[in-house]
Amino acid sequence: MKIRIVDAFTDRPFAGNPAGVLLLEAGPFPESARLQLVARELNLSETAFAHPLPPGGDADWALRWFTPATEVDLCGHATLAAAHILHTTGTASGTVRFASRSGILRTVAHEDGSLTLDFPTAPLTPVPAPSGLAEALGASPLSVHDTGDHVGDLLVELRDEETVRALRPDFAFLAACSRRGVIATAAAGDPAGAYDFVSRGFFPRVGIDEDPVTGSAHTALAPFWSARLGRDDLTGLQASARSGLVRTSLRGARTLLTGSAVTVVDGELLTAL
Repeated sequence: MKIRIVDAFTDRPFAGNPAGVLLLEAGPFPESARLQLVARELNLSETAFAHPLPPGGDADWALRWFTPATEVDLCGHATLAAAHILHTTGTASGTVRFASRSGILRTVAHEDGSLTLDFPTAPLTPVPAPSGLAEALGASPLSVHDTGDHVGDLLVELRDEETVRALRPDFAFLAACSRRGVIATAAAGDPAGAYDFVSRGFFPRVGIDEDPVTGSAHTALAPFWSARLGRDDLTGLQASARSGLVRTSLRGARTLLTGSAVTVVDGELLTAL
């Protein structure tokens, strides 16, 4: 069975967010415990598993995502990686529809090699900052929002880009204060630059202290910053060590996420699932 590693939300190797991708044969998924073992072996923030569905239905492929520790409801960069592999191997073209825990997710390939993901927009609910959050982040939040069931993060607005980049969080504390993780964000330091806002994503609860580029988080970042900046089309920079850009387009209940991807490993899994 082919196993690939794809760097997502980047146009160059060894940047963006790496994801494992395994395209399975038609039929039911293998046991979840076996999928979890593969994800743990790869030890990437996410590994995507997909298998083709019968023609004529609402979706073309079934898709699931696993961190090294658990299965998650929604993952942007591994969906981008899976769509990238389907298109670059000639397995699919045009629009691909994935059936997932978060409903039907559409992906569209463009002539320049980039892909657009059509994801549900995360609902934002203002909430009080958990006691101790400022100390754990090393910065005082300007606002805190819950991002709903599928994303499951706390979206924490901070003073400026420099503050976001300088964070050295207490991961043990962050693991206990949300369903999935904490997204720290601020407006770009240079409004005329290549991006409109910055973010960092911390997910120790699901086995990832800091995620390089989190597509699903941008389904919350898009409505948050669109409301503040007055524009539906924005670009976010996730300011991790690897870094990556996500172009966001808010379309009401749906958010479009656009980015590029690069295959860096194409190998073979030498054991049966």
